[in-house]
Amino acid sequence: MAALSPTFAAPDAPAARAVPVATGGPATAYAPSVTLPLRFVLTGLAALWVVVFLLAARPDILAGYHYNQYTVAATHLFVLGFLSSVVMGAMYQLVPVALETRLHSERLARWQFVLHVVGAAGMVWMFWRWDLKQVGHFGSVLAAGVALFLYNLGRTLRTVPRWNVVAGGITSALIWLALTVLAGLVVATAKCTYDSVNTLAPANPLRPMLQVLQATATWVNRFDALAVMHAHAHLGSVGFFVMMIVAVSYKLVPMFTLSDLQNERRAAAAVGLINLGLAGLFVTIALRSAGKLAAALVIVAGLAVYAIEVCAILRARKRRVLDWGLRHFLTALGLLGLVTLLGLILCWPGLPATRLTTQLETVYGWLGLTGVVTLTVLGFLYKIVPFQIWYHRYARHVGRSRVPALADLYSERLQVAGFGLVLAGLLAAAVGAALGHETATRGGVLVLLGGLAAFTMNLGLMFRHFWRPRLEPLGGPAPTTATPSHNS
Repeated sequence: MAALSPTFAAPDAPAARAVPVATGGPATAYAPSVTLPLRFVLTGLAALWVVVFLLAARPDILAGYHYNQYTVAATHLFVLGFLSSVVMGAMYQLVPVALETRLHSERLARWQFVLHVVGAAGMVWMFWRWDLKQVGHFGSVLAAGVALFLYNLGRTLRTVPRWNVVAGGITSALIWLALTVLAGLVVATAKCTYDSVNTLAPANPLRPMLQVLQATATWVNRFDALAVMHAHAHLGSVGFFVMMIVAVSYKLVPMFTLSDLQNERRAAAAVGLINLGLAGLFVTIALRSAGKLAAALVIVAGLAVYAIEVCAILRARKRRVLDWGLRHFLTALGLLGLVTLLGLILCWPGLPATRLTTQLETVYGWLGLTGVVTLTVLGFLYKIVPFQIWYHRYARHVGRSRVPALADLYSERLQVAGFGLVLAGLLAAAVGAALGHETATRGGVLVLLGGLAAFTMNLGLMFRHFWRPRLEPLGGPAPTTATPSHNS
């Protein structure tokens, strides 16, 4: 969100100083209403609390075999309820601002929020009950919301004044999201029975639709059910989440470090290789083909090129000290290397299906979603949310009153503690899951819960300024804050 202000990427001015800024800059020109992305973010964080409590109560979800109704329900709560909600909200804020255009329609975004919440909540509940017919119904509601999201951002991207690798990467992620949802609906279709087709009159308008669904189910059931589920999962995790991280980081990392994208061709090559590899990986996983290793290596090549570009950006940075928000992100990239290695091992031809290897599949998904994606999300939220709140409450008062600095909206000590607890907890839970040890898994999840509590406390400190802005006259004493001042 650094693009919201010309001075956002620079070190914060002391709270006691009044620094005039242009309030008619990119933020007011392109940013949507502050409540639009925040409703998605807060909903996502509420879902995260629910799923972490669930894992603490039911560690067997991680410590046991992953192909069961409870693991599927918890995974969709995490992916749809938490990650998708937060990422979608961030995209409504980031795409217009970073690409210097206006969001096509905030009204459509609000409708999408309703459909997303209803669809995701219903799907999770029906997965828990293993009522796959109702999963399909609620999945259709979710898909309608995703369609609005894709249409809204698609129309927004059409107005981008200059197409670049960021826009291309975001477009790729949106295409993979559409394919992920479509694949999910097809999988749900295959799990249902259609005995009622033969009892319907030929003139019944439902008969042709049910016949199409029946034919789809027959075709999908020719494939191995577990392989199809894994292929679907990779479409979403690599195609939507990892691709979105890659694309967005090309904009945010230079902003937050006072640097520039160093080689756009190299950046575009990374996006292209990941896209190419994922297309091959989806097909080869679904077919249980040994060629999935070759496809995975193409993705690895893309990620390696991406890592080279990120390193080049960091070497060219003007801000030498990296804040903790960026350290979240860089730690996530380190975990991505570990996840990539684990993925290559799991797709090795002839790997025997033992208790350890099946548990490593769970660890692979856990580290990918909780380690790579969640750490990135939490790190960037420490950059995004404070600025949204600061700009909404304080930007118009700059030059007229003393206002807090961005860094004064939350506590760095809580941020560091939360980071350490989240990292330690997710790694401990991963070890417990690999060993199939429920007590160790629960212990790791409880540590993770402590990190989430620290993040939530910091979020509360931020929103205290949203509800009760703290302004002081220019001639008065500097405002005192409950949190230490530091560079953002």
